[in-house]
Amino acid sequence: MLSPPRRWIREQPLSSVTSCVRRGLCSRRQSLWILLILLVVCIAIQTFVARQARTSSRRDKLTGLPHLRFTVNKQHLFPTLQNVYEGLHHQSSLAGKQNVRSLQTERPSDLHHQNDGHGKSSDVVLLRHVDKTVDLATGSQRDARKVSPGKLLLPKHGNDPGLRLPSSLVLHSTKEHLTAGTDKRLINTPIPSTFLKAHINSVHTKATCQPKSRIVFLKTHKTASSTILNILYRYGESRNLTFALPMNKHSQLFYPFFFASHFVEGISSGSVREFHVMCNHMRFRKSEVAKVMPEDTFYFSILRHPVVMMESIFTYYKSIPAFRKTHSLDDFLDNSWTNYNSSATNNHYAHNILAFDFGFNNNIAADSENLEEVASMAIAAIERDFHLILISEYFDVSMILLKHALCWSLEDVVSFKLNSRSEKTRHPLSPNTAEKIKRWNALDWRIYLHFNTTFWHKVDSLVGQEQMKMEVAHLRELQDKLANTCLKGGRAVDPSQIKDAGLKPFQYGAAVIQGYNLNPHIDRQTKTKCERLITPELQYTDRLYTQQFPELAAKLKQATRMVSPQRQRSDRTGMMGMVWAREAHHRQFVRRKFSNLKNQKASTSPVLTHTEANSKTRMP
Repeated sequence: MLSPPRRWIREQPLSSVTSCVRRGLCSRRQSLWILLILLVVCIAIQTFVARQARTSSRRDKLTGLPHLRFTVNKQHLFPTLQNVYEGLHHQSSLAGKQNVRSLQTERPSDLHHQNDGHGKSSDVVLLRHVDKTVDLATGSQRDARKVSPGKLLLPKHGNDPGLRLPSSLVLHSTKEHLTAGTDKRLINTPIPSTFLKAHINSVHTKATCQPKSRIVFLKTHKTASSTILNILYRYGESRNLTFALPMNKHSQLFYPFFFASHFVEGISSGSVREFHVMCNHMRFRKSEVAKVMPEDTFYFSILRHPVVMMESIFTYYKSIPAFRKTHSLDDFLDNSWTNYNSSATNNHYAHNILAFDFGFNNNIAADSENLEEVASMAIAAIERDFHLILISEYFDVSMILLKHALCWSLEDVVSFKLNSRSEKTRHPLSPNTAEKIKRWNALDWRIYLHFNTTFWHKVDSLVGQEQMKMEVAHLRELQDKLANTCLKGGRAVDPSQIKDAGLKPFQYGAAVIQGYNLNPHIDRQTKTKCERLITPELQYTDRLYTQQFPELAAKLKQATRMVSPQRQRSDRTGMMGMVWAREAHHRQFVRRKFSNLKNQKASTSPVLTHTEANSKTRMP
């Protein structure tokens, strides 16, 4: 017996059965079409997403900036207006398949302002103190790094009572736009556009910027160059870099002779394969420096206003023949060509000392017919050989500019003043005296005027005015904190008040060079850091030489002991005896090996170029 459904089918007319089957097949066919259409749509969406991901990946590889999503903890980001960047610690990590360089910053100095070459900066977010997560589109959860909590402070804006952002805020940053979410109160928070522009820092620059470690600093005289040398010494020592130090533990690279490559310890013997930093006093000659330093070396120097520099030089080098018989700086300037003899030893300090240090002929008069031509040639040579020229009068601004140029952190350029005179040995100058100095040092004056202008162009193009103001404020705040931590009394003292003889600066001429006493209530690790900050030039150079060349240092120490101890007993600073003994040994060394250099004289041409100097200077 047939089942009811089958019997029903058999009992139906043939046309009815066929119609029913067709309806079933059509229904299934429609379902298949719908599924096929959905499949095509899914494939299209997946293809579009994959293409967008590849496009984003290529853009990120070019810019070094993946899309970032930052989650900020409940900290007041802008509590007051009194200080700038207080306690800033910012750390971001860029990781992933794009092999983007990891970024890690703990200070506001590490946030770099990028200029696109047209005076416009990129739209990226300035963050600080994220203690939750940094969620990166190109990295996994475990790639996110935690940052210590802190606060970010706005600078003063006139009488503005204070600007405060909400405590809970999520900032999203892309190349095209900047949005805020999770807290509607942000809409009503007044944020000046100038503030945002000043705080926008380029992660692009940080991703591609590599800290420079091959550096030549032309250490000029009485220009705060000893402080910069200390910065370079600390940076190099902490990173185990190799210094191009003077041969035989000399304190200078045989200045005032033109620099020669074999003045550097380790060159002749071949004991050093690579030098990273050269920063001791020398008379510059690029062709010889290039024999020692790698091709990608960064060259920089510093200038000081010739008027204030001349006052400092007259006090410090009062014992040189040009100044010895004069009672005052005005007395010298009124009879300058009578008192000045260019062939007398050390008299180069008295006339266009900046031009001399850069390797040019300094003996040119203000009324010389070719003064302007000579100045133009000197300026062109300096611009060709140096990447950056700093200005002593704007020291803190110079340090921020140097930080950006070298891709360093703010902590790398923090410092205390070294080799600085006591105020009681400074003498104010009348406008009349200032004009006489400008005329006497006419070549230096023209060099200074030019690079004072280019200096501010560098500030605008490399950092920006608003960013510079805030970073300078933070640098000064950091230095004040270090002074309170490291220094007894928080300030410099006269040499008679310095307790540790090993930290007394070398005294010379009529100047009273101040130094520092360490705070006795600091731990060992902090003491080491603080001691590096206040170690004078001679002692620091001596220590680095001993670290790099321990066997040679031991031999030279033995030779120094043979010098008459009477000179050492006349030491009023604890260092002068060592200096006298070393200089006596060096004089014997120079007489023996470089006797022909003593007869060297400056070229009679207005400007002695580095190439001409190379051919005219006779070397053994």
